[in-house]
Amino acid sequence: MKIAVVGLGYIGLPTAVMFASHGHEVIGVDVLPEVVETLARGDIHIEEPGVAPVLKSVVESGSFRPQLLPEKADVFILSVPTPSNDDHSPNLGFVTKAAESIVPYLEPGNLVILESTSPPGTTIGLIPTLERSGLKVGVDIYLAHSPERVLPGRILIELVENDRVIGGYTLESAQKAADLYRSFVQGGILQTDATTAEMAKLMENTFRDVNIALANEFSRIAERVGIDVNEAIRLANHHPRVNILNPGPGVGGHCIAVDPWFIVDSAPEESTLIRTARVVNDAQPGYVADLVTRIVSGIENPTVAVLGLAYKPDVDDIRESPSVEVVKHLSRLGYRLRLHDSHTRSEVAGMPVYGELSEAVSGADAMIILTDHREYHRLEPDDENLSGIVHRILIDTRNCVNPNLWRDAGYAVHRLGVGAPFMVTEGPDFD
Repeated sequence: MKIAVVGLGYIGLPTAVMFASHGHEVIGVDVLPEVVETLARGDIHIEEPGVAPVLKSVVESGSFRPQLLPEKADVFILSVPTPSNDDHSPNLGFVTKAAESIVPYLEPGNLVILESTSPPGTTIGLIPTLERSGLKVGVDIYLAHSPERVLPGRILIELVENDRVIGGYTLESAQKAADLYRSFVQGGILQTDATTAEMAKLMENTFRDVNIALANEFSRIAERVGIDVNEAIRLANHHPRVNILNPGPGVGGHCIAVDPWFIVDSAPEESTLIRTARVVNDAQPGYVADLVTRIVSGIENPTVAVLGLAYKPDVDDIRESPSVEVVKHLSRLGYRLRLHDSHTRSEVAGMPVYGELSEAVSGADAMIILTDHREYHRLEPDDENLSGIVHRILIDTRNCVNPNLWRDAGYAVHRLGVGAPFMVTEGPDFD
């Protein structure tokens, strides 16, 4: 089939090349000329394992063509951002524009699929726009919602292996979309209506968000009562029906930090728990910034090296990253900051991001780990890249390092969720 994928970001591009590598002719559409030009050369503009060689292959074979405008096709897949506004209400502007962009090219028998994570009712809300084509949805053309359910860093694997939820405006719409995805999906194909599919995706991410908020509250309580939250979680998780997640500096990424607000917007009076969890997690970067303030309070004009800006380990994605929010908080407090992340070179809060750790640490009074990249897990206190640090202070918000190893090397180690984190405590080690 001929498929037009509108939006070539972290989800749209892998989806497009997956279809193109499984026998389909794919037109990739993006509004950014630099993205289209990069992809037309066979180069990639995002960091995602495995995508680059597949992209190069499908560009060279001609089965994938990136361009600025849509054209006639059998299937149109909309995979564009759905951010939230400053008041946390959903911003569906990209979805609306994507739908409007395909209207001139719609023909009888076409299938339109919205992949973008959306509030309940968004898919059927596209019907008036699509029917400007003169075609009736559910009769002349088909409409479905199939939300992505993949983990950055494993997108190509999970596109194939994960179960796929297909929500159709009609039963026939759902069936046509299911038949399409079966060209590469090896997981189950789960059919339902469009609005239920939208809600199911929001519920998945909200489940994670609420449980992370619980872990973050546990970490604050652990500091208050003087214990190590990581040890308490390890013990609690030995219960066969308990799986407490890990605390951290907040919640990031386009999905988990945004999607719960879509539910709150749809049903504000019924979503008090969901709202509270969002408030807890949104406040966590400020809590971490306050922690830094307490730790470096005795140093005049301190410089802090920030390690990790991406919202999750080993990717370059800084969308909604709590690390970035911590940086903004610290910047407003007047600290001199030196930023490091070997995965992203994006400027953050008007400050450059160093690719070399030694550059970021040079002259710093303290280091704070905000993203648990593998390289930080492997970092050791005698690493020559750390030789330029002035005061041996390490703040670990991701439980990355062995605190005893670093303390033996002369570092003052402070961990999120450990009792009295602004004090160096000594005590027996327990197995």
